Amino acid sequence: MIDSGSPTVTGFIDRADAGRCLAQALRGYMGRKDVTVIGLPRGGVPVAAEIARELHLPLDVLVVRKLGVPGQEELAMGAIASGGVMVTNPEVQAWLELPEDAMKEAVARETSELQRRERLYRGARAPLDLAGRTVLVVDDGAATGATMQAAVRALRHMQVARILVALPVAARESYATLKKEADQVLSLLTPEPFGSVGRWYDSFDQTTDEQVQALLRAAQPNKSYAAQE
Repeated sequence: MIDSGSPTVTGFIDRADAGRCLAQALRGYMGRKDVTVIGLPRGGVPVAAEIARELHLPLDVLVVRKLGVPGQEELAMGAIASGGVMVTNPEVQAWLELPEDAMKEAVARETSELQRRERLYRGARAPLDLAGRTVLVVDDGAATGATMQAAVRALRHMQVARILVALPVAARESYATLKKEADQVLSLLTPEPFGSVGRWYDSFDQTTDEQVQALLRAAQPNKSYAAQE
């Protein structure tokens, strides 16, 4: 269902632009009743929102938290997702010779943040129910791929019918890893050298909780997204 005739891109203006570019490649999913777009907060939600809008599909979120290396939080030594799913990156841990306590501390810290964001984003709504559905799971990019791996594994636990990972840009090694996890992977860019996700955007400002909530409200205005603190 991926349009191989999509225009070639070399970078993106911002996350909304990346979402529109991905939507062109995913036009085969337009209006399908069995498909849901899932954005990974925070940065993946603006990308996913554009895909959902362009393709007339429902939008939702799955909370995933990167387990950042102490002092280098953008470098993932693993990730956790809703439902108790955890993915570790032993190569990063071994390379940096990280103590065992570093992982335990990161898990405790990020579990608390994951729970906070679930309350904030879901509000009074019921937990995700995606059983039997095709899911387009979206982030703004993949460096190590640990965050997306955790998301895919969490979705497997929900008994979805099919998982397509959609990314504007991914490191080649991460792209290869994700192809083993998901049913299909689309990345518009797999550059080498990769550098960082933000390198491939003109504007890569941090997405806020308020922006995520606003995008969810705009996608489904008749549902309650009020926060429950």
